[in-house]
Amino acid sequence: MSGIEEHLTICYKETPEGLPIYFDIWPPMPEKSTTSGQSNGTIPSASVVLYFHGGGLTAGNRRSWFPLWLQRRAVSSGHAFISADYRLLPPATGHDIVKDIKDLFAFLKDPLLSFTMPSKPGDEQIKFGVDPQSIVVSGSSAGGFCAYLAAINCISPKPKAILSLYGMGGDLLTPTYLSPKKDPFFRGREILDPADFQEYLYPSITTLQAISDSPLAYHPETYHIPGYPANPRMLLVRLYFQLGIFLDYYTGEHNPSLSSILRVELQQHKVDPDTIPSNESIIAKIPDQHRNLFPQLSVTSSWPPTMFLHGTADTAVPIHESRLMHSLIKDAGVPTELVAFEGLEHSFDYEAGAEERFGEQFDAARNFIDLWIGRKSL
Repeated sequence: MSGIEEHLTICYKETPEGLPIYFDIWPPMPEKSTTSGQSNGTIPSASVVLYFHGGGLTAGNRRSWFPLWLQRRAVSSGHAFISADYRLLPPATGHDIVKDIKDLFAFLKDPLLSFTMPSKPGDEQIKFGVDPQSIVVSGSSAGGFCAYLAAINCISPKPKAILSLYGMGGDLLTPTYLSPKKDPFFRGREILDPADFQEYLYPSITTLQAISDSPLAYHPETYHIPGYPANPRMLLVRLYFQLGIFLDYYTGEHNPSLSSILRVELQQHKVDPDTIPSNESIIAKIPDQHRNLFPQLSVTSSWPPTMFLHGTADTAVPIHESRLMHSLIKDAGVPTELVAFEGLEHSFDYEAGAEERFGEQFDAARNFIDLWIGRKSL
């Protein structure tokens, strides 16, 4: 199977401030390639699995927590594989991330777009384009959130399907996002001191420069907490969850705090988080300009077929979020599958031996992609 090193790095946009944003692309295996059209006149176009990385929307890049199992299955099934960066909170907001996703789709839609892979002496050079009508969007954790945003906001071409790997953002109207926490809530890890993160708290964030690449970094084993994140951005989403203010940073509504407004409704009406109708009092408080950032408010019969993979013991993104989205999509009459991994935590597919333990489920995810792109696995 193709390795992670065999790829191109492409700048798909620059922000008004001059920030370049990149994606990495791997070609499909030539003997398995599915050419659904022609790019640039003579170059075959490939279907695409477009992946967004995790990191709580606050950290990481296109090479963070890379799902090698998914990349290998995608290219071996004849699809190009793309792993893309996007702007990070803060100072970006969800609206900026939506803009990046839309710009990425617009970039891929260019009929003149093509890629040429460098070749070794004696090897045939690989040239290919992409078929923008044959894109499946995937993502892990916050990347699953981005996949939902693509389904909501990328009207044409709309993704053919979604593969959500313990995706965040399936229900933003719960205590996970809105309630302050005094006791450990994520893998039993320590409560953070906000004083250590002042530059990432409003209003100090107004001085931050936009970024789309925040690499993972860890302290050495000699640190008082061996292996503890050395990049403070890796802890930001946990801090925002701890303070119950994530939605302020996600929407950009700090003053007044949108989180505080929604929290009052959550506490006063004791809404049932498992049903959207009972959340009407909360929904009414969400400004119209932000509703396209809430996946649970945007599921219709035009939502792409969606497959969810999620651990039942996930303390970072409770499986409730995937269950709710699965239910809403099913009620809308759209094909959907939910594969629950009993007793497993967040990022279970990166654990040692995951390929041996979950190979059958990983193959099922590959089959789901092939089916909705229009190719059945061999």
